[in-house]
Amino acid sequence: MNEVSQYPSDTQSLENQKNRSVWLVEDDASIRFVLEKSLAQANFSVHSFPDAETAVAAFADQPAPAVVFTDVRMPGMDGLALTVLLKARYPNTPVIVMSALADLTSTVAAFDAGAFDFLAKPFDIDVAITLAERGQALHFEQLERKESEAPELSDHLDALVGKTSLMQAIFRTIGKLSRGSLSVLITGETGTGKELIARALHQHSPRSKAAFVALNTAAIAPDLLESELFGHEVGAFTGAHKRHIGRFEQAQGGTLFLDEIGDMPMALQAKLLRVLAEGEFYPLGSRELKRCDVRILTATHRDLDAQVAAQLFRADLLHRLNVVQLPLPALRERIADLPLLVERFLLDAAREIDGQPKRISALALQHLMQHAWPGNVRELRNLCFRLTVLAPGDRIELADLAPLHAASSTAHANDESQPHALEDWLAPLRHATRSLLASEQSDCFEKLYAQFETCVLSTGLAYCNNERQLAAQRLGVGRNSFSRKLKD
Repeated sequence: MNEVSQYPSDTQSLENQKNRSVWLVEDDASIRFVLEKSLAQANFSVHSFPDAETAVAAFADQPAPAVVFTDVRMPGMDGLALTVLLKARYPNTPVIVMSALADLTSTVAAFDAGAFDFLAKPFDIDVAITLAERGQALHFEQLERKESEAPELSDHLDALVGKTSLMQAIFRTIGKLSRGSLSVLITGETGTGKELIARALHQHSPRSKAAFVALNTAAIAPDLLESELFGHEVGAFTGAHKRHIGRFEQAQGGTLFLDEIGDMPMALQAKLLRVLAEGEFYPLGSRELKRCDVRILTATHRDLDAQVAAQLFRADLLHRLNVVQLPLPALRERIADLPLLVERFLLDAAREIDGQPKRISALALQHLMQHAWPGNVRELRNLCFRLTVLAPGDRIELADLAPLHAASSTAHANDESQPHALEDWLAPLRHATRSLLASEQSDCFEKLYAQFETCVLSTGLAYCNNERQLAAQRLGVGRNSFSRKLKD
């Protein structure tokens, strides 16, 4: 028989009691007691279970809860397995996983199982109540949300897979950012999936029912980019034979994603800054002031701080765009995700040609995991599509992979559109050097060297999560020298 404790509020209707039901699965009776009382005082109706098996038995005769709290370590079935079952049975019910193990592995495992959030023991009871309120609000928002999403949007977001801590941290950040309209700057190498992240931020935001409009600023000629952004009237310039609605107007109430923002001309950066600051603009050739309510998401593979130092990007615009920065890892930095990505892309490719998905041998997969992947996830996806079409048989073998993979690497190396990381930072360095020389300063080298050293050391430290020993090792600097330089 289920151990059930209910604390209904006298002021709530029966419907609201049902809407605020919480399942609490915890083998520690003292924790159960405290949470039951606290949640009841917050007007939740609590159903308490001492183990996962008892909760599973309640599936048949209990309505879907609004929120579930579950411990991880319990006799019999653990909380992670229960979370998987709960999400399969009640996909719209947020599950909050509790554990005394607050390490990264436990947190990632909880989110991988489908948890809404992770609560480390011992916890503040107010934090638990806040999570319950957030989970309950999310539950009914999901129930009310239209199920008919744009097919292409859902297909794209399915490619956002990853079990590595880097990707789990990104998924968690997306969850935190998607509730508001903060400007987000997405950084990372070409092919890491910056537009997918932007689409995810939009889809899970309050603006999801409005348009998501994307524009690659590097793909539009500079003299046409202003018209693409703000639109134009008939006769605004030679060849303007009909009115054109710009991307800002198209994205009204929704999200505008500006890819490769680092390549935007300086003159247009000033006009973009005005729109962001004042929320209004004039289409080319028009005297009608347009108001805009648009969330701005941007992306770049360039180092915008270096661009600012080289006077190639406006510092005030960067401050507007970089409210929150979301750096994406290269595929080589999350290589453990490659098997998941290969499986996903082989399924996508099979759907594209209306065929059966191919499998990949262990040796072929191992070969792929040893590659440097300069083209990142995009390169991997393209390779999987080629293998699906050209490799014979139902299983991809190492012999099938070699010539195709070599062709992929050669094609990438010969693709002039791909960024060259060395040139990306040497060009602004040359520009900055010329600027200092023109100012006739006598300590140009010392200033540039100090900035270079500060940039490299601080970037290395941030990349290694502030672990000095690891950062020094990765940068090839002695630990004592590294610490001394940081102090300087």
